[in-house]
Amino acid sequence: MPFRYFIKNLLLPPGLFLLLLLFAWWLRNARPRLARALFVVGLGGMWLMSLPVMVEWSARGIESIPPLAQGEWSTLAQRADAIVVLGSGRERNEPSWGSDVPTGVALERMRYAARLSKASGLPILTTGGLHYGEPPSEAAIMADSLRDDFGVTVRWQEGQSRTTWENATMTAAMLQPLGIKRVVVVTQAWHMPRSVWSFEKAGFSVVPAPVGFLSTDNARPFGGWIPESRAVWQMGQLLNEAAGWVGYRLFYR
Repeated sequence: MPFRYFIKNLLLPPGLFLLLLLFAWWLRNARPRLARALFVVGLGGMWLMSLPVMVEWSARGIESIPPLAQGEWSTLAQRADAIVVLGSGRERNEPSWGSDVPTGVALERMRYAARLSKASGLPILTTGGLHYGEPPSEAAIMADSLRDDFGVTVRWQEGQSRTTWENATMTAAMLQPLGIKRVVVVTQAWHMPRSVWSFEKAGFSVVPAPVGFLSTDNARPFGGWIPESRAVWQMGQLLNEAAGWVGYRLFYR
């Protein structure tokens, strides 16, 4: 897992652009023309990644599933039998809490799932395995937070999965023997198309409930053409998702 994590982050931007800049420096004397080209591509790529407007444009191509209308929340029990919240890592040994806690992205998903559960009465399953191979699982951390912070008791925890595909297949192994084949899936809007595809492949009928849209922020200063550090992280998520979507269609079809 650490090697796979290293390779993925090296080959995907911004790691790829930093690698190009390193090669440009290394070849500056032996191959000056190639070095200049690598420098332009590396620096230009980093600049584009840092622009909020590029995040918005890119997100529009990925966030293809619209949000769930608030008027549908109370009637979800007519279309689904459970709510599935996908994990999104954890913050390790957070000093304020003295333990591992959910990431900000996970909290956004959990807050939405809690609202949907309270409005519809549907039970919740959390899914997410061991981060860095150490307990507790993401599913357990989310279940504790949903109980303590949002007042919602989680009925099921799937604590072994490491990928979106495993989220879907291991959730299916847990819920489908109970007769549950219709689920509301809660995850980020940019992650939702791959999640819906995975859960449908696992045999579920899916009601998507996306949160955290990146394609709707149109009120940035200077139209989003000023570099921002947050945009680098957001664009990295979008590029990782695009690569994952292509990989899933190739390997899991």
